[in-house]
Order: sequence, then structure tokens, then C-alpha cells
Amino acid sequence: MASRPPNVLLFFADDQRFDTIRALGNPDIHTPNLDWLVREGTAFTRAHIMGGTVGAVCMPSRAMLMTGRTLFHLQDSGETIPDEHVMLPELLRGAGYDTFGTGKWHNGPASYARCFSHGDQIFFGGMDDHWNVPVCRFDPTGAYPEPRPHPFDPGTGSVEMQGKRFDAVASGTHSSQLFADATIEFLLGRAGSGAHARAGGDGCAPFLAYLAFMAPHDPRTMPQRFLTMYDPDRIPLPDAFLPEHPFDIGWRGRDELLERYPRTPAAIRRHIAEYYAMISHLDAELGRVIDALRTTGELDNTIIVFAGDNGLALGQHGLMGKQSTYDHSVHVPLLMAGPGVPRGERREALCYLLDIYPTLCGMLGVAAPPSVEGRSLCPVLADPDAAVRDKLHFAYMDLHRAVTDGRHKLIECVVDGERHTQLFDHAADPRELHDLAGMPEQGDNVRRLQGELRELRERWDDPADNVWQVLQQGS
Repeated sequence: MASRPPNVLLFFADDQRFDTIRALGNPDIHTPNLDWLVREGTAFTRAHIMGGTVGAVCMPSRAMLMTGRTLFHLQDSGETIPDEHVMLPELLRGAGYDTFGTGKWHNGPASYARCFSHGDQIFFGGMDDHWNVPVCRFDPTGAYPEPRPHPFDPGTGSVEMQGKRFDAVASGTHSSQLFADATIEFLLGRAGSGAHARAGGDGCAPFLAYLAFMAPHDPRTMPQRFLTMYDPDRIPLPDAFLPEHPFDIGWRGRDELLERYPRTPAAIRRHIAEYYAMISHLDAELGRVIDALRTTGELDNTIIVFAGDNGLALGQHGLMGKQSTYDHSVHVPLLMAGPGVPRGERREALCYLLDIYPTLCGMLGVAAPPSVEGRSLCPVLADPDAAVRDKLHFAYMDLHRAVTDGRHKLIECVVDGERHTQLFDHAADPRELHDLAGMPEQGDNVRRLQGELRELRERWDDPADNVWQVLQQGS
């Protein structure tokens, strides 16, 4: 009898930057379960998002993950997903998979209903209070009623975070635990019930479980024991720290107002300590889910994927949010482990998160639909020297455009007709500290990458006339 196809367990973090995993080079953060994934699988160290067309960058990012489509080929910045954009869980559901979803879904109830045959604790939105999340129970009809906050549990005193005191007496279950609990219940319920068995099969149908955390997105609150793991006074200040950005990038929205200007070293260290604490809590909940998977006996037959929807500046370049094309905003974690994934290896191939969709299709033997524009990373998994992309293109609204060839990165920023061109050498300057655009010997690199931007504009159907009219005048 043929073996059952692999399961998929997909974790998606909210605002987790690429450099927040201890096993990948950050000695100041505690992530034992993500470290385990690094040891057991393959880390894609140059995974990125394409950027965002709205301030809530996570909305198009999540739509790109689920549809495998590029940024300007989404509908309404990903707020709605039309029927012709076949989503990954929707595809696998049609291929006989049990599909389960929990956590944050920023792309509308209708698209959620197409994707999942099971679910619980569903948050339709962008952000909220982690301790009292307005969640929905799974509704197989897709007619989701008004969400309700998760019932309060007894608390234990109060804690101080982000310079404010939070009353834990009126706190419910933290979002990270809430979503982990729902996933664990699904996994253990499958193992203990024959309800999912299919005629002619050799046991249960395979599953896709999607756990979309709200963490480490602010408000950065978490159980106190994780906060006490980090002393702000001992947190290193980022190399790229600046009190303010040196020029107007066209955005001072909500994320940028989480800390006053000018940014101070003490304030940024405090933000980073709380950010790391959120990630350590997330890591612990992720570990609980993997332990439950191990208990069911399904671990060896499950492809585990961990990724983040975008990065976060937290004081780098004088910024706080993700609304830019700097590396701290578009460079994200991507880990894979399980059947068909090399153990303890890293891949430096340039890739986007939208490449996860066709990669899983290739690993599962399911044909990707024509709507998918991502590129399978299966050749990269098989060969450390393989590549599926020779450049990446990034955008933020109609303000910023950027391109990298893996070595040099060009950023063009146009605000109210004023243009700023930046060039960084990632081999010598991965934190993008030294702008080389004005150096005569870099002129060829600047012109070459500007040409790449123009080519990619046509391929992407990029509508940002605000940027392109200015670039055509001066390049």
C-alpha cells in the first residue's frame, strides 16, 4: 500500500525580522524551538517579501503567501482574494487534505471559508490586544458572525511593558497560547478519532495546519517570565541605529509613532527587549505544537514551515516600523524541515515568501494552478548552489522602489517630487550603513540597477507613476 503524502504544518509570525533566531547568528535571543528547526531542516537565509502597497504591509504579504502571486497582481492589496486566485489551503483541500486554520487572517472571511475544512480561534484583522483577542469559532458555512473577545481567565497581578502598566487581573489567554492550543486540539483530535479516515486510505487523510501568530506585533505584551529573560541595559544597540532618518521617507504612520523623536538608545533597547520576549514566548508555543505533533506519531511525515510576514526596524535607520524597503523591513525568516528537506543546512539563494506555495506543491506532488507566479525552491533544496532568481524587486506604496542582485542593492525614494538614491554593498555592508550612490566609481552599478528597476516595472505592471516619472527624468 502506498504511503500517505506528507502533512504540512505552516507557522507564520507577525513582524518577526530575519535576524531573530539564535541558531542563525543572534546570541542575544532565546529561541530553542526555532533553533531545533534550524538543526533539523534547512534555513533560507535570503528570503524576502516584495514589500507592501499599504501601511499594513502584512495584508499583501499574507495574500502573497496564500496565493503565490506577486505584489501588484493582488486584488485590493490582498484585502480580498478573488476566486480565480487559488489559495494554497484551498488547492490542498481539493486534493484530499484536511485543512485547519487558526490565528490571524487579514484577507477576508470569504477567502478563509474557501481554504479550510476545520479551524478555531480565528482573528479577522490586523492587530489587537493579545490578551483579549476578538476571535471567531470555525463556521463551515463561511457566514462568520461578529467576533467576541476570548473569555477572561483569572490573572495574577500586573506587569509593566512598553513603559505602561498592564492589569493582568483582566487578562485572558494570550494570543500565542490561544492559537497554539487550537492547533494542538486539532492535531490530538485527529490522532484520537477516526472521523477523518477516508475510504481506501491507509489511515487518516493528510493535513495542512496553518497557525498564524499575532506575535511579535505590538502591543508587545507577554507572560512576565519571558520579559524577565531580557535586561534592556544589556541589549546591544543595532549598528544601524539613528535618532531619526536622514531624509523624509514619506511615512510617519502608526508604527513610527510608537516611539518619540528623536529615538534614544535607552528607548530602543527597551523596545528590542520586549520584542525578543514576544518572540521567545512565540517560540515556546511553537514548541508545544511540535511536541503535540510528535505525540501523534506524525512528526516524521510532516513538512514544517516557519516564516514571518515582514520585518521591523526598531530603531534602525531612525525608523520603528516595516514601511520601507531597507533589509530590516523586507528580509524575513524562512525555515523548512521534514520529508525531502536536508537536515542542518542553509541556502543563500534569493527567494520570496510567495515561492513557498509552488515549493510545497512540488514536494507534495500537487500541480500548482496557473494563477501562481512564485518559483519552486525544490531545485535549491536539492542543490546548495542552485538559484531560481537572480534579482529581487521591492516596493512600498508609491514612495519607494528597490532592487538587489544579491550583492548590490539600489533604493529609490521619491517624496513630493524629491528623489533620494541609495546604493549598498551587501557583501561588505549587510546592515546598509554606507550609502555608495554618490561615489563616481559606483556609477555603473547605479545605472545597471536602475535599468533592472525599469525592466521589473514592466514585468510587475507596477503603477507607481510618482516614482517612475521622477526616475525617468534623472536616470
